[in-house]
Amino acid sequence: MPRPNPTKRRLGLLAVPAAAALLAVATAAPAHAAPLDILYDANGTTVVASTGSQIPVGPAVLDTTLETTTGAFTGSLALPGASTEFKAVGFIPMSADVSFEEAAPTTGTLKPHPEGGGSYVEATSYYNVRLTNIKVVGFPTFSGPFCRTVEPVAIPVATPEGERFGVFTGGRLTGTYSIGDFQNCGLNTWLVNALVPGEGNTIELNLTNPRRG
Repeated sequence: MPRPNPTKRRLGLLAVPAAAALLAVATAAPAHAAPLDILYDANGTTVVASTGSQIPVGPAVLDTTLETTTGAFTGSLALPGASTEFKAVGFIPMSADVSFEEAAPTTGTLKPHPEGGGSYVEATSYYNVRLTNIKVVGFPTFSGPFCRTVEPVAIPVATPEGERFGVFTGGRLTGTYSIGDFQNCGLNTWLVNALVPGEGNTIELNLTNPRRG
């Protein structure tokens, strides 16, 4: 009967703890944290600088997906239509229905506040701005249903200085953005582009009632 090889026996005994160690390392490695889906109620206002018109933003629901390991998030904020009134050249009354139509997902980051005591948000949303039912002195102007910005409007927002944003508390966001030229407004394209496009438009948005999506 052949005698067992002591060298092979020693190698076999060494392999057992080595395999156990590899298994321990593999099981101890942290798993990728699952994204966190959170809904917020969104309400606010935006002011178009060139006309001075104040347009309600919301009520709506911001649906976000947060990567908890990086703080990056994506979201969707479908906004209801609104109506606005203003005076062209200071005295001619005009009105229009305004729609902010999502052109791309909202993207942003949630970061620790540099002054401590919480977090802050930086985000950008993208919308095509559509105008319908444009009236001058109460009379319709027949601009059609396709009057909208040539390019999507990027609206950056952030937590205001001195304030904090909490994932499970919400917070206030403010920003300033530009509106570009419009197209497909019929005979009113020149009028719309003379009145609406420009810089310095402001937005304030309150995110409240956070809950799991």
